[in-house]
Amino acid sequence: MPRRPRLLAIAFCESFATMLIERGIYFFAHERLGFDDIENLALALGFGGAYVVGALSSHAVARRLTEKRLLLATILLQLACFAVLVFRHGSAAVAVMNACIGLVVGLKWPVIESYVSAGHTPREQIRSVGRFNVAWAGAIPPCLLVAGPLIAWRPEGLFVAGLALSAVSLLLAAVLARRPVHLPPDHPERPTPAQLARMRGLMRSSRWSMLTAYSLLWILAALLPGIFADLAVPVTVATGLGGLLDVFRLAAFAGLQVWRGWHGRVWPMAAVVAVLPAGFFLAVATGSLPMVLAGELVFGLAAGMTYVGSLYYGMVVQNAAVSAGGAHEGLVGGGFALGPAAGLAGKKLAPVLGGTAPGMAAGVGPLIAVCSVGAVVSLLRMRGDGQGGLVAAGKDEPAAP
Repeated sequence: MPRRPRLLAIAFCESFATMLIERGIYFFAHERLGFDDIENLALALGFGGAYVVGALSSHAVARRLTEKRLLLATILLQLACFAVLVFRHGSAAVAVMNACIGLVVGLKWPVIESYVSAGHTPREQIRSVGRFNVAWAGAIPPCLLVAGPLIAWRPEGLFVAGLALSAVSLLLAAVLARRPVHLPPDHPERPTPAQLARMRGLMRSSRWSMLTAYSLLWILAALLPGIFADLAVPVTVATGLGGLLDVFRLAAFAGLQVWRGWHGRVWPMAAVVAVLPAGFFLAVATGSLPMVLAGELVFGLAAGMTYVGSLYYGMVVQNAAVSAGGAHEGLVGGGFALGPAAGLAGKKLAPVLGGTAPGMAAGVGPLIAVCSVGAVVSLLRMRGDGQGGLVAAGKDEPAAP
């Protein structure tokens, strides 16, 4: 199999396998172990904390081991964690293995992103990042569709599927090069210093918004099982409905690959600052199934925009280094940890403040405010840079205003 399709196949398989834990585990814990919202948020917090450690360590570990060895080692460790869960899936085993997989996943994704992006010019990077995003995000809706029936079928069903997919990923990764080959720093299509400065501003803004997105996403992941249960939606259907936000995020990824008008522009990064919290509160605070689904739609589209911006600008600015993926995934993991912590605060405050909406506003509001200010300030600092466009802006890539 050629290099690019192989990497996209690895991204699909790894996303499918890890999402069985990252998203399916909360439905499993709610249905099979009787976890409530507080316990699910604590489970999410353990995963997120471990993910941050893995993502921020990935670059240093890859330098010592090589990218290929690190990727193979993480897939082997993930396979071992799933094997444990096949035979032991009580509360303690789920909590421990969930955190272990969080560490492994945080180490792994920056390496995959480096392989996918290395050697591409900035113009080519839009296509490579777009295909990668469609590959990994395309695995999530079918994953969540089958997660419910697997949970209902047998307790170990979820983990057997993860074990099998990890084995496929291991075989696909076995023939990759020891290290990805990066674009030479003096390549004529590398950005100029002025263009890099503008791209850094857009990267910082999108990263602040992505921290908001993943914080709120992981609160949603932990709370949606209980929300759907309260609305009398059975688990076999609930996991699929919980994946609708991923369908809309996937739609955003596909659309942004075709439409290049976002490239280098400020307004998409500004729009998501307002849209992300609006979608979140529609989903968690309305108590109506149509509004929950509408919230998933709004949230998924905005989350797709900020993820694409963060990964694309980061990979171009840092020339597809593992450290670029590590910083990107570190923010993903930061959201995994900060979101559940804020969600726990919101759940504790809800009885005092008179309901889910005011409780969540009080618990999550400060996090949203800090991230929103960071995103907006990053954009405002760009206003005086005097640079019209970004790298290799062409007929299909309008210059930024």
